Amino acid sequence: MTVHLYENNMEGHHKEEKTSDVQSPADPGHPVKCSPVIIGNIPLNGPTLNVLASENFIHQSMSIIVENAIKKATDVREKVCEWRSPEQLKELLDLELRDGGESESEILQRFKDAIRYSVKTTHPRFFNQLYAGMEPYSMVASFIIEALKPSLYTYEVAPVFTLAEEAVLKKMMELIGWKDGGDGIFNAGGSMSNMYAVNLARYRCCPDIKENGLSAAPRLVMFTSQECHYSISKAAALLGIGTKNVYAIPSDERGKMIPSALEEQILSAKSEGAVPFMVNATAGTTVLGAFDPIDVIADICEKHNLWLHVDACWGGAALVSSKHKHLLKGIHRADSVAWNPHKMLMACLQCSAFMVRDKTSLLQRCHSARASYLFQQDKFYDVSYDTGDKSVQCSRKPDAFKIWLMWKALGSRELEQRVDRALAMARSV
Repeated sequence: MTVHLYENNMEGHHKEEKTSDVQSPADPGHPVKCSPVIIGNIPLNGPTLNVLASENFIHQSMSIIVENAIKKATDVREKVCEWRSPEQLKELLDLELRDGGESESEILQRFKDAIRYSVKTTHPRFFNQLYAGMEPYSMVASFIIEALKPSLYTYEVAPVFTLAEEAVLKKMMELIGWKDGGDGIFNAGGSMSNMYAVNLARYRCCPDIKENGLSAAPRLVMFTSQECHYSISKAAALLGIGTKNVYAIPSDERGKMIPSALEEQILSAKSEGAVPFMVNATAGTTVLGAFDPIDVIADICEKHNLWLHVDACWGGAALVSSKHKHLLKGIHRADSVAWNPHKMLMACLQCSAFMVRDKTSLLQRCHSARASYLFQQDKFYDVSYDTGDKSVQCSRKPDAFKIWLMWKALGSRELEQRVDRALAMARSV
């Protein structure tokens, strides 16, 4: 028996005899009668969704989530995962997609199996990645987002989420130390944030590349610690700069970039006829958790007129802590910053911010395509709230809402305690 969430039975539709059930706005669970509109044996009005059956299915599903994906997944007595090889898992899950649907009981069982054989990243014994833990407020925010299915490109289609993103970015920029504000956007992850940084730095250096491409551009080179995230090299490959033009700067025994080595490499690149345009500093490296000396690196960048980007995807959370914010001393001098609240602050994935100190619409000018059907300039509200043309994406989830709701619930003081506890635990092991 197929799950009857959708009313798609075409039999018995006769334009002159039948009426169609159309759901009442006052009570969506109870359809009202009206004459059907039939074209090519397809009813154009009437319900496509069985609301009551859908609600029942969602309630059952949420019960399974609470019991299996929240209670059990956060219980230290339970397993972090029930590991199976790919071959075993394929057989257990029956992944093949068929013409006919399955029964509701079968679907709910598949739901349970998906949870059972997944890694429980919220488990107290999950140590594999730089994100972990169960965050209820952020989780509920994620549920709201999925229920409403918004896309964050214009204010009129996502008014609440547009303003929430603006509020979060403003607060994060205050913590960075940009007293006059800046600009920013949430996007699909820290790697994407770093790619934004490389693209903006290149655009500031050679704005003609946007229209004319790389053919007339000089040999552009960038610099980063040998301990940096691999997305920096990926960005160079994606944007046509080339991985061989990413200079890896040696690190000390603690994993921090050596500033003197950075300046040596910059001078060496210039002597080769290359054009340096950017330095990437890391605030919290992936392996050692090292913080590059941002303030000293900023001096070098100012001396050579280079864009300074700080990859603070993990370590940016230290900015909410009065005890640990010194680790990012000098970050206010950065031209751009990447910060992932889904890491140490525990927001649900994805929750990644890219921020730029520039206030001359550099982010917009670099990425704008001016799609007139979407970004009209004569709307009935301030179109500066239409953020979509600043993004390399069109459809974009309102991920900032996950940290906004969490921040509203906990407040800055509790977030500070969360960071202090995490770093204290790291020192204790």
